[in-house]
Amino acid sequence: MIKKLIFALSFIMAITITAQKINDTDAVTAAAEKLRTAMISGEKSALESLILPELTYGHSGGHIDDAREFVEKLVTKKSDFLTIDITNQTVQIVGNTAIVRHHFYATTADAGKAPGDVTLDILLVWAKVKNDWKLLARQAVKAEKKK
Repeated sequence: MIKKLIFALSFIMAITITAQKINDTDAVTAAAEKLRTAMISGEKSALESLILPELTYGHSGGHIDDAREFVEKLVTKKSDFLTIDITNQTVQIVGNTAIVRHHFYATTADAGKAPGDVTLDILLVWAKVKNDWKLLARQAVKAEKKK
């Protein structure tokens, strides 16, 4: 009887943990989508609601922004994304951390520059803070042009 009870409790815990990971995966996917749309809109409050103050944001050219610089560049249109398309996204949950990888294709109209196209591979690191996922780190690397 005790063995059956232990087995049943173990089974319930396994299902609960799996369900939590699925819910976290959905939540991280939703947060990544909110980040995509906030980067296009340049809306300060939307951007700030998705990031941690400790954010480190690495550009493909090697420059690293902190949280303030990241938000400021998008709000002032120094970095102006007209479109952002994300493909091949994967989400891996490890405890209260999520690792997101995707291909990033964008059209830009950065202030003082000619319109352009950007093709990158992105790594995002999200941290779970209470019940919300917040962006802690981002790193971009140059990738092949979209086909």
